[in-house]
Amino acid sequence: MGLVQVIRPQLLWRLNSRLQRGWVKNPEGTEPTGKGYAMQRVTGALFLAVATWMLVQQI
Repeated sequence: MGLVQVIRPQLLWRLNSRLQRGWVKNPEGTEPTGKGYAMQRVTGALFLAVATWMLVQQI
């Protein structure tokens, strides 16, 4: 999940926008800006770093 968030955050938005139908008036109008996608990439990278650290600590 974190890898997809780093490489293609637009894919996650497309999948989640389908879940918004019926809850949001304009699901297509909720697409993040470039800065929003950048933050998603940073969050995904942090997730991957923490998950890797946790796996290394188990060994």
